[in-house]
Amino acid sequence: MLKILFSEMHHSFIVKKWGWAQQMFLFFLFSGTHSLVTVHQPPVLTTALGHDVIMPCHLNLSQNEKMVTPPVLYWVYLTQDGTDNPRVWIPSEKYDGRVELLDNNPNASSKSILLKNVQWADSGKYQCKVSVITEGDRFRRRGNDTLLMVYDTMILKLTGHNDSLLGCKVNVTRDHGFVLSIFHDGCKLQPVDTAPGDADEALPYVTLSETISLRSKGQYECQLYLNEDLVTKSIFNYHLNGNNLPPDLVFMHAH
Repeated sequence: MLKILFSEMHHSFIVKKWGWAQQMFLFFLFSGTHSLVTVHQPPVLTTALGHDVIMPCHLNLSQNEKMVTPPVLYWVYLTQDGTDNPRVWIPSEKYDGRVELLDNNPNASSKSILLKNVQWADSGKYQCKVSVITEGDRFRRRGNDTLLMVYDTMILKLTGHNDSLLGCKVNVTRDHGFVLSIFHDGCKLQPVDTAPGDADEALPYVTLSETISLRSKGQYECQLYLNEDLVTKSIFNYHLNGNNLPPDLVFMHAH
């Protein structure tokens, strides 16, 4: 089964199995067979706190549909109670100065936006909507919503008596799908202490942490996963003579 992973430091997203990319492929494969107007969004995006994130949205029209005026784009943040959903585009006061269109051509099929300086409060679901007027009808199409999930800088450092322990922690959006693990030369280690994500309910994030006993020299790697997809990782090179290199943060890039 096709599986696509996109993730990068400044704007990253994970496309789930048979998600956004596959729907796009099937649309273009069969677009000539019947009249169709659809809006596509990826189901999940992940991004680092304080960075910018691209939020993709694509308007697809079959060859049988002809627009008589440029489509009108709306992006909204979906509140949990479903009321008073703030506008992301055209930006409401909350998003003023933080949102840009990636393509300013109103007739372009891309309706993606750039959300700048992402904060914890930006976690949640977003919906892309497009109003279309064709030669035979006028209507509005909605995407299937995108869940934006945020993570902070990962901390990986020596702790304990005589630096005998290695601890890793990271703050993440509240979601049971995030998992933290530490590996040594490719082998997953059993933690001596772990925090599964319990935190003050008043905080907009939870802290995941793991601590392991240092076994021997070599490369130690802390990895943050969302379900089955690697989001980010940090590498620590341990040397028995005490000349240890600082941990390296490594962000997975799209190829």
